[in-house]
Amino acid sequence: MRHAAGGPQSEEEWNGLRQIERTLPSTAYFDPAHYELELQKIFYRQWIYLCRSDAIAEPLAYRTFEIGSQPIVVLRDESGTLRAFLNTCRHRGSLLCQGAEGKLRAKSITCPYHSWTYDLRGDLKRIPTHERGALLRLQDFPLYQVALQEWNGFVFANLSAQEPTDFRAAFDPSIDRLQHWPLADLLVGHTRSATIHCNWKVFWENYNECLHCPNIHPALSKLVPIYGRAIMDPRDDPRWREHADKDEPQYRRGVRPGAATWSTNGQTTGHTFPELSDAQRRVGYQFVTVLPSMFVVGHVDYVRAVRLRPLGPELTELQAQWLYPREALSDPNADLSNSIDFSWGVIAEDGAVCELAQRGMHSMRHTSGVLLPEEYELKRLHDWIRGEMVRP
Repeated sequence: MRHAAGGPQSEEEWNGLRQIERTLPSTAYFDPAHYELELQKIFYRQWIYLCRSDAIAEPLAYRTFEIGSQPIVVLRDESGTLRAFLNTCRHRGSLLCQGAEGKLRAKSITCPYHSWTYDLRGDLKRIPTHERGALLRLQDFPLYQVALQEWNGFVFANLSAQEPTDFRAAFDPSIDRLQHWPLADLLVGHTRSATIHCNWKVFWENYNECLHCPNIHPALSKLVPIYGRAIMDPRDDPRWREHADKDEPQYRRGVRPGAATWSTNGQTTGHTFPELSDAQRRVGYQFVTVLPSMFVVGHVDYVRAVRLRPLGPELTELQAQWLYPREALSDPNADLSNSIDFSWGVIAEDGAVCELAQRGMHSMRHTSGVLLPEEYELKRLHDWIRGEMVRP
């Protein structure tokens, strides 16, 4: 889930939809051909979150990834620069680097099949043939480059063979929203992954509304009282003006009195971020989304990054990372499980209900659904998807 990024059209307006809107067609959530088209139109064109940069910290270290069916290798060359390529030899297509991660034995990549050898900038340097002659020129067969972008320690890739889309434009609501959090200095304290049986869009739809919160997330709704009202923002309520002067948390964004962060008891690790504003501390959470693969949540004492990866039309991998200041990780009295267990519980609840939604959409008479007024962010998500699917 997220706090609404689009917001009202003006300070005086209600956020909700003014008319009934149809969802995407049900087949868009399970049809294999549609899924393949989404990979081509969305996941192979957008900036996709891969990992933290310190996961590939040393020269010659590498990690491999898959975006859809596309194999990628990200490495740090001998000068310390991160580079990315399709993990594909230019000879006959063999994978180059095997396994999830490792360290190269030399300042080069050698294909395990026929020993074509590339330097760490991707240039082909050697092929073991008795007579190359005029058959080919080495400079004509470099590795396929993949665009990389680092942002505060997060590494993103873009598979587009054309000029990639603007990286800053991928952030919703703004790349600067978490500027008071020391993202680049944080370390991963814990990682958890799960595979859920639903289409990737089902998860994003669930993330973008809170109608389900009171029923699915009782603990979270108690911690964040406005969620207990099945809304994310004060102006999701059509009668929000009646409560505009009220300071109780059920009428504004923020954690309950006595709590400071998203954790089992609402308490922090004891190591909070010093640059946060009073308003940011009062609210206790800030969301930033990078469609279609990631969202980041800044809390007062940790940051949570969730990566979404489609594995098939009805299968999605979720990976959550909890990032803490170094002082918290070295403090034996800092209870990290307090925040980890709470937020993973929320993710698990979301995963379970997403699987219910996925199963039900196979009904032969359910061709599409409808959006309620509070689901305005789903309409915005659907419009974004529709636009990407028709973009040349």
